[in-house]
Amino acid sequence: YGSIAIGWAILTEASVSFLGFGPSDVISWGYMLQDAYSSQALSLGAYIWFIPPGICIVLMVVAGFFISRGYEEILFPKIKKGGRLFYIGAGTSGRLGVLDASECPPTFGTPPEKVVGLVARGIPALYSSIESAEDDTNQAWEDLSEHNVNSNDFVIGIAASGTTPYVVSTIKKCNEKEILTGCITCNSNSPLSKEAKFPIDVVVGPEVVTGSTRMKSGTAQKMILNIISTTLMIRLGRVKGNKMVDMQLSNNKLVDRAEKMLMNELKISLDEAKKLLQKHKSVRKSIENFKT
Repeated sequence: YGSIAIGWAILTEASVSFLGFGPSDVISWGYMLQDAYSSQALSLGAYIWFIPPGICIVLMVVAGFFISRGYEEILFPKIKKGGRLFYIGAGTSGRLGVLDASECPPTFGTPPEKVVGLVARGIPALYSSIESAEDDTNQAWEDLSEHNVNSNDFVIGIAASGTTPYVVSTIKKCNEKEILTGCITCNSNSPLSKEAKFPIDVVVGPEVVTGSTRMKSGTAQKMILNIISTTLMIRLGRVKGNKMVDMQLSNNKLVDRAEKMLMNELKISLDEAKKLLQKHKSVRKSIENFKT
C-alpha cells in the first residue's frame, strides 16, 4: 500500500498542477507540462518541451515504486517487531539523514529513538563543516554502539561518492555483526554499494559545480530518504488516508490543521473538533473515541 501511495501522490500532484490548481510559485513537473501546453508548443511541433517533465514523472513513479516496495518488505517486519532504523553519514549526506530522522516524531508521532540519524562528529557538524570527520574509520561504529545497535535494527549508510571511510567501515562492521544494511549512493559499483546488503545507487551524473554533492546528489538522496521513511510510516499505520493523524500538536498551525482534519473526517463543527482535541490531545485518539 505504501509503495502505491507514493507513486499515486506524485501522479496526483503532477495532474493537479497541470490543471492549474495549487500554488503557482512552486516548481512542479505538472506546471512545466502546462507551460509547454499554454505556449502552443504542440501546434508548433515542439514536442521536445513535453519530454523532460514527462520522463521525470514516469521515472520517479517507477523508481519510487521499486525503492519503496523493496525497502518496505525489508524494513517493515523489523520495525514492527521493535527494531530501529539508523541513518549514518558524513557532511551533507549525514545532515540529510539527521533531517529525515528528526522529522519523523513531529510528522508521524514516532518515538525519537525509532528513526535515528547520525552524522560524523555529531551536533557541531550539523551547522559547521568538519570535512576531516569522514576519514575516521572507527567513530561511526562507536556512535552506533552508544545506541546499543543490534541485529533487530537496520542501518542505512548515506554517501554520495560511495567511498566515505566513516560510512563504508561501519556498514562492513554491521555486516559482521549480522545487522541488516542498506545504502544510498550516487555512484554505481562503489565500495559502499558492494558492502551494503541492500544498496540504492542513484546515478545523477556530474554536479554543476564539480564535486559539490550538496546539489544533485543531495537532492536525490533526500528524495530517496523521503520515500523510505514515508512508506515505512504508512505501513506502520501512522497515516490515515493522506492525513498525519499521529502528528505532534506542537504549535498553532498544527492544531488548526488537526481541527480541520477532524471536521472533514467526522463531519463536525469547529467547536466540536476543538473539544475533542482538548480532551484527547491527538487526532487519532479523537477519531477513535468519537461517538455520533
